[in-house]
Amino acid sequence: MKADYTFDFRGSITSITLLKVTQTVMQMAPNEIMEIQGFDPTTKQDLFRLLPASAYELLTETADKHDDSDECYRIFLKKCASKTG
Repeated sequence: MKADYTFDFRGSITSITLLKVTQTVMQMAPNEIMEIQGFDPTTKQDLFRLLPASAYELLTETADKHDDSDECYRIFLKKCASKTG
């Protein structure tokens, strides 16, 4: 799957990256795809708490062992079309 935007939380300052992801989702065009990678499951939970559920569709979520110790997750989200009355 090809992503229009990619964020890698591995080794980053989480709060700043979460803010950037949230801003980017709001600016994305409908049907654009974002890939997010990281190690910390708490960061993943925070991400889903911050993003409005109506703003995205979860396409895939996978976890892979990385460097024999850390489990890396990959999430693909698709921006939903805004619903206007």
